[in-house]
Amino acid sequence: MIFHWKYVYFGLPALFLSFALFLGGAAHAQEAAVAPPPTDSKAATDADFIAAADEVLGQMSQITGLKLITPLKKSLRSREEIRAYVIKQMNEEKNAAERYADQRSAEAFGLLPKGFDLDAFMVNVLTEQVEGLYDPKAREFYIADWSPLADQRMVMAHELTHALEDQHFQIEAWVKAARPNEDAELARDAVLEGSAMAAMVDYLMLSTGRSLKDLPDFDPGMLIGDLGSTPTLQKAPPFLKDTLIFPYIGGLSFSAAILKNKGWAALPGVFEKPPVSTQQILHPALYRSGKIPTTVALPRLEKLLGSNWSKLDENIMGEYGWKEVLKQFLGDDRAKMLVAAWDGDRYAVFEEKQTKKLVLVTRLHLDSEEHAVRFFGQYSEALEKKYAERSNLLRRPNFFSFDTPDGGVFLDCLGTECVTMEGATRKIFDAFTKELDWPLAPQPPEKPGSVPAKTAMIPASGENIVAARGPGLSPQLPAEPRCSYSAR
Repeated sequence: MIFHWKYVYFGLPALFLSFALFLGGAAHAQEAAVAPPPTDSKAATDADFIAAADEVLGQMSQITGLKLITPLKKSLRSREEIRAYVIKQMNEEKNAAERYADQRSAEAFGLLPKGFDLDAFMVNVLTEQVEGLYDPKAREFYIADWSPLADQRMVMAHELTHALEDQHFQIEAWVKAARPNEDAELARDAVLEGSAMAAMVDYLMLSTGRSLKDLPDFDPGMLIGDLGSTPTLQKAPPFLKDTLIFPYIGGLSFSAAILKNKGWAALPGVFEKPPVSTQQILHPALYRSGKIPTTVALPRLEKLLGSNWSKLDENIMGEYGWKEVLKQFLGDDRAKMLVAAWDGDRYAVFEEKQTKKLVLVTRLHLDSEEHAVRFFGQYSEALEKKYAERSNLLRRPNFFSFDTPDGGVFLDCLGTECVTMEGATRKIFDAFTKELDWPLAPQPPEKPGSVPAKTAMIPASGENIVAARGPGLSPQLPAEPRCSYSAR
């Protein structure tokens, strides 16, 4: 479920002002930019473009230490040509069935509204925002012909870094080597975009005698500008905005940490030993320590669901993906706190062929039992927010379920793991946990009484308590009740 467009550069409308202010105010504005904006803001001619590109290419080679091995093709492209290229690349990257699966998976997690036209959105936003791109297949650098030359130089700094990296590290094959793990692939995307952003920062600071590693308080967010200012992004779901920007901002923070001590001499080592997860991008110290996520597997569910169901997608969300899910329902601060305990996951999405109903199954491994209990308490709240219409709520220590018009929703935690199933029946969920060799989850009462209107999170005093189920084990219950009940 990756929604990232590789090797492109988004417009940065606030770059000169915000970056100059960071360096120390208006006095630094001129020296911060290698080429101050000219009074004539007309787009460059072909000759101007080629001359500027050759100059910037030499400077980027000097900054990164990557020598140009073979000549590079360069061309100006119109908006119509860039749009045609975007559509062509979208079709080559994933076929229509794969893009449909991505969209439906995002819907299942609650990250996109039902019926959202993802293809149209991606084409429109990229046509609006992209000012330049590097095509590793053709080994060619494209730039928007409507941009002023001063803006083009910033685009060149970014995209020509991709071109130099490609000649040394074959970036397309390097990124695809992470497949089928989409979390690891997104981490490699972040290396590429983040290193290109870092090189662009160093380019902007050439005349100051400083570089990114000299800026301990640097905020990568200042290099993005007001992304909500374009018509398409103003209407975009937050998840798509975040996911388009993550490789640039998250990748820049990662690059700044990696380049801090050795500078650009550290870059080849990242390509030789790439990050294995977005967790390592979000926490560079975990990359340096070599922390590897736990491998998580799901049992085959096709037989449990029946022949009317087909599997659309199965992959890994990663820390970044789960952060977006939690942020959607719990807010950014709580999401960051919870997701820091991520230690591996797996998800699968199934679709009923006739009705197009979805079943979402996830299995999440946390780094401790305490964090699994905390996740249970807060993710049960997120599920309640996700489904406005629910009935037959059942909450027991580390087990939570309710019914919706689209099927049952189940959350079950045991030890350091939590599993969810959304859109299925209790019978299918029980068969799923049996395949995991988990004890049977608590059963609903034969004659349920009043239906709880809302469940409460596990109280802080109970966060160290993990309910165990199985032979010879009994649940350890807190003194306080774990849920509150009231009649509808």
